[in-house]
Amino acid sequence: MQSNRTPRRITLSILGAAALVAAPASASILNYVGECVPFARAASGIQIWGDAWTWWSQAASKYQRGQTPEVGAVVAFAKSESLQLGHVAVVSRVIEPRTIMVTHANWSRIGGKRGQVEQDVTLFDVSRDGDWTQVKVWYRDNTGLGGRSYPVHGFIYGRPVSGAKVAKARPAPELTGERPDYVGSLIDAYAR
Repeated sequence: MQSNRTPRRITLSILGAAALVAAPASASILNYVGECVPFARAASGIQIWGDAWTWWSQAASKYQRGQTPEVGAVVAFAKSESLQLGHVAVVSRVIEPRTIMVTHANWSRIGGKRGQVEQDVTLFDVSRDGDWTQVKVWYRDNTGLGGRSYPVHGFIYGRPVSGAKVAKARPAPELTGERPDYVGSLIDAYAR
């Protein structure tokens, strides 16, 4: 009788393993609801924790940083009066030297609630020197670029600095949409 139990247990184990393999690996990052930091980490693959305003300094010993946007890089917003914890967003498209698209969470109110993801929204460099230190962000609540500009430290790239014990980041495939509105992005940026 005991021999009958063993095949049944093995069969159930095999069926359970097959069910796990057949299940989707993860839900879409676009369905995320929450703060910007966990979303940026998942969407960019850049492994930094803590408030958004701390990402720039934390990245110094882990990832390359700079002032030029690249797809998959994290835009690190500085702490300011209006962004007391900073903000992080992930570059999804580079449109032209002063206009990019980002995918981020917890910026605009969608259906009256914060925390949701917005894909391929306009970020416009309004800095005097064109160095991405001040930006305006497309804001869903007024369907255009907001009236306020925000200080930015720069871009955190997914490439480790020499000697860092972190893996190269791999951005999520859903970072950008199939048909982003390039023309709309340029209109948002320059029709002010």
